[in-house]
Amino acid sequence: MIVFDKNEIKEALTVDNIFELLVDFGGDPEYSSFGILCSTICHNPPGEGSRKLYFYDNSNLFRCYTGCDSYFDAFELVIKVAKIQWDKDFDLNDAVRWVAQRFGIAGELVEDDELKQLPDWKILDNYDRIQELEVKDRTVALKDYDDAILSRFNYNVKIGPWLKEGIVQEALDQAMIGFYPGADQITIPHFDANGKFIGLRGRTLCKEEGEIYGKYRPIKIGKDLYNHPLGMNLYNFNNSKDNIRLSKKAIVFEGEKSCLLYQSYFGLENDISVACCGSSLSAHQVQQLMDAGAEEIVVAFDR
Repeated sequence: MIVFDKNEIKEALTVDNIFELLVDFGGDPEYSSFGILCSTICHNPPGEGSRKLYFYDNSNLFRCYTGCDSYFDAFELVIKVAKIQWDKDFDLNDAVRWVAQRFGIAGELVEDDELKQLPDWKILDNYDRIQELEVKDRTVALKDYDDAILSRFNYNVKIGPWLKEGIVQEALDQAMIGFYPGADQITIPHFDANGKFIGLRGRTLCKEEGEIYGKYRPIKIGKDLYNHPLGMNLYNFNNSKDNIRLSKKAIVFEGEKSCLLYQSYFGLENDISVACCGSSLSAHQVQQLMDAGAEEIVVAFDR
């Protein structure tokens, strides 16, 4: 049986991890003097509600100052979001497992006999026990968006800063990298393994805005926020999966731009790169690569 210590997981989560989580959920977070400020995704869909959900880094707790008006942790936020955004009824076990998978946190394999020897309070108060099941279908259904929105961006403008770094135009064209003048952002569409359009991230060119809200974040057009759970997909996997199968190797970068650089250096025909779009590799992402035939996974993070 796989045992997860929810307290250890909670303590392992950094403020940056929480920020990534809020980006995944479409909370449009920003760092503040006390921790993080974002929209009330605890009881509103993304893009709606007010910016009154606070995360306090001194307590690792959230507080919503509108509809909830209470303190809660990251697991309870996942439970709330699962119901609102995915129409799923998560319990605490589901939430703990989801967070552990999102940030690649391993559980502990405990035999049933060992588990019986633990004091009852240790089991009940500290551990969420999750049975390891044989999963026949590991497919995760991600929301797909109307890709007609991609035709609204400018693909004729040259992405000068990226070209100067060594990214070739052919790589930008394959990835459908464009420019959104209305928000002064480089547009980066995300696709699932089968090529479905599941999300749209933007790289702001405004230095001040990037320092406040982050350089990379989901793009919002009108009332639509084109976000997706980053830990449930691999950027560029739709392009590189066949080469990964043939070579039995995959290289995992943090960001999308590293994949474009890899393609530029070694050629699109030799591409075995993906990006997890964060500072951690989730269990689901590892399983995607293994299912594709990868026997060696090279983690090439920035730090």
